[in-house]
Amino acid sequence: MKTIDIGPFSIGRNQPPFIIAELSGNHNQDLDLALRMVDAAADAGVHALKLQTYTADTMTIDVKHGEFFIDDKNSLWQGSSLYDLYQKAHTPWEWHSAIFERAKARGMVAFSTPFDASAVDFLESLGVPCYKIASFENTDHALLAEVAQTGKPVIVSTGMASLTEIAEIVEVLQSNGCDQYVLLKCTSQYPADPINANLATIPHLKQMFQCHVGLSDHTSGLGVAIAATAMGASVIEKHFVIDRNAGGVDAAFSLEPDEFAMLVKETERAAIAIGTVSYGCTTAEVNSRIHRRSLYICEDLSAGEVLTEKNLRAIRPGLGLPVKYLARLLGKQVKHDVAKGTPMSWDLV
Repeated sequence: MKTIDIGPFSIGRNQPPFIIAELSGNHNQDLDLALRMVDAAADAGVHALKLQTYTADTMTIDVKHGEFFIDDKNSLWQGSSLYDLYQKAHTPWEWHSAIFERAKARGMVAFSTPFDASAVDFLESLGVPCYKIASFENTDHALLAEVAQTGKPVIVSTGMASLTEIAEIVEVLQSNGCDQYVLLKCTSQYPADPINANLATIPHLKQMFQCHVGLSDHTSGLGVAIAATAMGASVIEKHFVIDRNAGGVDAAFSLEPDEFAMLVKETERAAIAIGTVSYGCTTAEVNSRIHRRSLYICEDLSAGEVLTEKNLRAIRPGLGLPVKYLARLLGKQVKHDVAKGTPMSWDLV
């Protein structure tokens, strides 16, 4: 698989995970807060900042009953209509340029998730370097084709998608000229329970579609993202908030700046730790071999004395014969005088 370059960062083999901070609606319709979030994400070492580009009217219609009303007691958004939720959560399009410019000035990649063709056209006018497709839009083949035809890398969340639907996603991208795409394992539950993460899917996705894979993570904390890195994820996306206690539409499953800083550090550490299949002594362990147990003469011996469990022992350091030869040596005579503290060797018997 070829490395995918997005701005100054690369996604692929031997690269640390590409960490995306999703602002979503946690700016609470306050541009100053949104810009402070950009700065906080940059200070945390995040690689990319992502928005969502839609309006309430491009997402749904203004109906406040039936299936247009969220009445699920387990939902963070119970009691809202879809229209009102999207009205509250959307990022005003006139903010995009200022947010993107601040992110780029702070060394981050800035891009967005479009939810319809008008959003793609708008984002193209801003020169975004790549696109993200949300789980709920991954069956929208027209939208997939639209972003694929821009010639830019596409990151797709696979939440809820069957294997057949994922194959269709890949086919649409490829047939529309996109060969730089990343599939993200995603559980479309908010917040998500780790028991539903099924991270074993990550290497299977990579094997099935021969592409880079990652995780769009809606669980709380860092554990699932770090585990995903160990499973081969090269992209990690989590929602960002400055202060969970201050609220925000997605605050319950978002990470604060210090947690994001830890996410960047620990996923990079996890990626490095994967390494290669390795047995025996690594270069870093060579000097530690002296601290293994080995066989040593533990009493002064005269020529002809017999080796016993008292005068030949397995102790540290490790310069004598390996401990496995103890039984073979017991009962043998030493050829000459031997001082206490002499490492055992075959030429002593």
